[in-house]
Amino acid sequence: MPESKPRKRNADTEKPASASQAYKPNAVWFKPVMFGLMIIGLLWIITFYISEGALPVREWESWNIVAGFGIAIAGFLMTTRWRS
Repeated sequence: MPESKPRKRNADTEKPASASQAYKPNAVWFKPVMFGLMIIGLLWIITFYISEGALPVREWESWNIVAGFGIAIAGFLMTTRWRS
């Protein structure tokens, strides 16, 4: 029985992977900064509560909580770009 001929692929159907789609690991500094921001934000909030509002910045009053959460959220947002 004769074998069927393989199909020829068109050059149009074959798309090379562009540079943006290729796998690129994160820079060496990415993970320490990501975890550092999360920890600094947490420590900022803990310091505010333990010092009863006297630290880290007295003039900000309750806005210290927003600052702490903002720093921590920046670290959590970095997790969406994390590639190991």
